[in-house]
Order: sequence, then C-alpha cells, then structure tokens
Amino acid sequence: MNDRLQLWQLNTMSRELFTQQLGGIFEHSPWVAERAWGMRPFHSLLELHEAMIQVAREAPEEQVLTLLRAHPDLAARIQMTAYSEEEQTGAGLQQLTPEEFSRFTELNAAYMRKFGFPFIIAVYGKSKSEIAAAMAVRLEHSAAQERRQALLEIQRISWLRIQRSIEE
Repeated sequence: MNDRLQLWQLNTMSRELFTQQLGGIFEHSPWVAERAWGMRPFHSLLELHEAMIQVAREAPEEQVLTLLRAHPDLAARIQMTAYSEEEQTGAGLQQLTPEEFSRFTELNAAYMRKFGFPFIIAVYGKSKSEIAAAMAVRLEHSAAQERRQALLEIQRISWLRIQRSIEE
C-alpha cells in the first residue's frame, strides 16, 4: 500500500491486474473492482470511486449483504486485510484495555444479532471512545436505517482507501 498507483496506470491495466490492484478497496469484495474495470477510462479518483459505488449499489441484494458481512468486527483479534488492520490500529482498536475489549466484544455481538452483519464505520480520525459511542447509538437504528448507514460508511472507507492508494 506504500507504492501509490497512478490513475493512468489503472486505465491501461487488464481486467485481472486492475482487479488485483483494487480488489481490496471494498473489503474482501474484488467483484466490485472487476465490474468497474469496464467503465474505464477514469478521469479522476472521484470518477473511479463513483463507478465502484455504482457497481456496489446495483449488485443483487444477496451480494450487497455479502459485502456488508465481509467487514471484520471492530477490535477483533483476527487476521484482517492490510487496509482494515492499518485503519483499526490508527484508531487505537488494537491497543484496548481488557475492559475496552470486553465492551467492544459485547457491542459487536449485540450489533450482529440485531442486524446480521458487523458494525461498519470509517474509523479514520475517530477515537476508540467515539467509535464505541457510535456503536451504542446505531444499535437503536431500524434495520433499514442501519443498512443505509453501513453502506454510507463503506462509501467513506472506500474513498479514503482510494485516496491513499492512487494518485491522479
């Protein structure tokens, strides 16, 4: 993730290489990049991002649910993508006290029971206490509200990942 790609490079890549390079932008969902490849050339990062968001929005409902479920629980001590690990570490979620870890575990479980997918939030720039507070608030949402919010968070996360990975 340290070597940033140039947008012009992406525009000239084969579908396979394009998918390989951008497959992690949407958590464990390389199908988003693969389908966006056909919308090239992209004239800006925003245009690339909008194409990928369009692919995700137009996907069948079951595939969208799979995208939501592909995200790791916050503060989980599991193997996750390099993007997720970097983002969660930056928010302090890999350095929790035992009490904080217990609280996140409880919130994650309650959220999963209610909504059927992990809590998703763009953690960049947020503290672990802000994230825990957001989890508690969002547990009060309806299923429809939370699904919309989760997709908005994925939009934010993917935009940040594109900005960190690609130069115009």
